[in-house]
Amino acid sequence: MRHRYSILFFPLHVIVDFLSLNAAFVGAYILKFQAVEPVAEPPYASLWVVFNIVWLVEILLLKPYIFPRQLFKADHLIKKLLILMAIHIAVISIYWVAVKGFYFSREHLLVTYLLFTSLAVAFRLGGLVFLKEYRARGYNNRRYVIVGYGKLAVSIQRFYEAHPEMGFRFLGYFDEPSAENQHLLSGNYDDLPAHIQQEGIDCVYCCMPYIDNSRLKKIVEEAESVDYQVKLLVDFRGFLARGASVEYHDFLPVLNVSSQMLADFQVNTLKRLFDILFSLAALGLGMPMLIILAVITKLTSSGPIFYAQERIGQGGKPFKIYKFRSMYVDSERSGPVLSGGLLDDRITPWGRFMRKTRLDEMPQFYNVLIGDMSVVGPRPERQYFIDQIVEIAPEYRSLLKVKPGITSIGQIKYGYAANIDEMVQRLRYDLLYPRRRSFLFDMWIIAQTLRVMAQGRGK
Repeated sequence: MRHRYSILFFPLHVIVDFLSLNAAFVGAYILKFQAVEPVAEPPYASLWVVFNIVWLVEILLLKPYIFPRQLFKADHLIKKLLILMAIHIAVISIYWVAVKGFYFSREHLLVTYLLFTSLAVAFRLGGLVFLKEYRARGYNNRRYVIVGYGKLAVSIQRFYEAHPEMGFRFLGYFDEPSAENQHLLSGNYDDLPAHIQQEGIDCVYCCMPYIDNSRLKKIVEEAESVDYQVKLLVDFRGFLARGASVEYHDFLPVLNVSSQMLADFQVNTLKRLFDILFSLAALGLGMPMLIILAVITKLTSSGPIFYAQERIGQGGKPFKIYKFRSMYVDSERSGPVLSGGLLDDRITPWGRFMRKTRLDEMPQFYNVLIGDMSVVGPRPERQYFIDQIVEIAPEYRSLLKVKPGITSIGQIKYGYAANIDEMVQRLRYDLLYPRRRSFLFDMWIIAQTLRVMAQGRGK
């Protein structure tokens, strides 16, 4: 394609990320050990090589640097970076366990990832600001025309006019002239091929409501030889529901716009992959802490270390949830009772600390690993309380469509509920999750949870 240098972005991203990764690895080593030469000697030399190999394999498999201009935004760039980081951390953790590399410094690894994240985010944001400014000044533009004049054509032209940072330059409407549009057109269908050649057009937008199939077919057939893209605009505004999908009846594509919420395969697959890698990392790297918590729980009060209880999961399926025991034994002899908060006299002194810091939830990474739960999702409840909640708030049933989680918006904003009314209040937060769930939103919830844990503000 003409008028742009996007082909340079891929190698530039690759080079800068590799430089950042290696600078972070060496920089973290210097900060930790106050030396630089030993980083190139065993055992850290092998870890250094593995760091680079894992990143290279991720690039080859996931192709994280390929994206259209419309997705060249801060949230999309950082989201892709965080996905790569999560996978990289998980693979390095597995490698660490496999080689029994307990001599590697955890502090070094933590600082490495913090430095690398800072450098990679800074490069992406800096590049984004530079490129937006560069395109807004009229450079690195894609020239486009719109075939078929109408409201839809005006909408796409105004969109690019409002976003000059995307670098799209409008060079005219083309349609059959009429009394309403002739003063707005740059030409008719016969004038289009010459205009494309003369102006070096990169992209032709075809508005489906205003162009017939024979003309569209001709535009598409000429695209390869003349070297321009063809994009079809179809007006689904007003009735296109979330979750639309394409079904093929032989060679004929049929768009399914049913309002029924369909499972998003890509989101669910990425979420499950993240859950497995994150829980493996949490259980592997956090094993010393888990052992310490288990010992203190056993020594501070009589009873088992772990507490198992039946909860209701996705699709109404019951499962056993695991926690470090924070209450005295037989606290529910008279039947199911909600926690009365941190002042509940059934909670042990050590249990109060674990609840404030959410450390009692750590064993639930095992639930995540076996597929009963997710890292992020609405908190699971017992059937006894679900029956009471549904009588007040029937919308609770929608939460059973997604996997329950260790942490949630309700858990951050509200915490533990002491009665049914408080559970309904917490529900208002959790109902936001099914509609807004995404990898970036999950990362935000995890970050907020870590902040609550560090501040000991768990309720």
